[in-house]
Amino acid sequence: MNTKIKTAILGYGRSGSTLHADPIEVLSEFEMTAVCDIDKDALAKAKARFGCALYEEYLEMLEKENLDLVVIVTRSDQHCQMVCDCLNAGVNVLVTKPWGVNEDEALKMIESAKKSERLLMPWLPARWGCDYLRLKELIASGIIGKVFQIRRQEYDFSIRKDWQTQKKHGGGYLLNWGPHLIEPPVLLSGRKVKSVFARLEQVINPGDAEDVFFVVITMDDGTLIVSEHNVASLNCPNWVIQGDKGTIIVKETEIEIHKINFFDNLDTESYGNKPTCKIIDDKVKEGHRITTGNRYGDAKVIYPEIAMAVMEKREYPVSLESALNLTRILDAARVSSEEDKLVLFK
Repeated sequence: MNTKIKTAILGYGRSGSTLHADPIEVLSEFEMTAVCDIDKDALAKAKARFGCALYEEYLEMLEKENLDLVVIVTRSDQHCQMVCDCLNAGVNVLVTKPWGVNEDEALKMIESAKKSERLLMPWLPARWGCDYLRLKELIASGIIGKVFQIRRQEYDFSIRKDWQTQKKHGGGYLLNWGPHLIEPPVLLSGRKVKSVFARLEQVINPGDAEDVFFVVITMDDGTLIVSEHNVASLNCPNWVIQGDKGTIIVKETEIEIHKINFFDNLDTESYGNKPTCKIIDDKVKEGHRITTGNRYGDAKVIYPEIAMAVMEKREYPVSLESALNLTRILDAARVSSEEDKLVLFK
């Protein structure tokens, strides 16, 4: 291992040039050694910014450069082959979500990682999201009792007209937004998936890939996960977490806790025995406010974790087994929608 992690970005588009290039540029552990893209304008911008080697063909880059890490930020349908080629060339890989379009691709990449003995790191930044981390603390505290339902949703009327609208390129919002909206609530439940039921629809985007999804996941203890990306007006809750002693509601960067207090002695003659409800604004302790972070994870926080993994000082927090589990959930959702059935999870 070199003093600095010799890094290349494969795909210097919107995410590659910002979300990934920004932390690589400012963190001392990394050195931008090369950038690969088929867009000459993108390469010119990378040259002006980093003065690094430029390539239009990634296999040539792998042959000529002595790299420690390749960050793959290309179309979803390109990930599997590129990941395997980089691993087989002896280079560690960070691959953006979704790492593969289905379980078969995920298994191929895992096998390549095992054979090459190189690191394969799936990029799942929502695990570092400030909302997810704060909700994890609140649920563990027992403030709303035993959780029985978790809803995670995003609503948007914006229209795309790019490769994300094409099935042949691995487009569609299930693969694009699913890692953000499905995995965090599943992780919060702390249980195993029992079944998946879903509906995928194309509503406002061009192309042939879905822009709306509605996924209901039943966990093995009966907890329900409802994850949705849909077209609707703004100001809808992004999280609703229900427990037997209250509810947590999240809108953007604000958390509201509805704490229920039942009477000690229930009136057998009263209908319903209505409890008292106290609304708690989750802004009490400095450092615990959701407004202090990024809902989808701060790359400048995540990249030091990547550096520690590449330098073999700490394991990368996202295991291949957990990433594979997410892929299987996404596959089950697609099967459920296409075949109009409940899919039992293995």
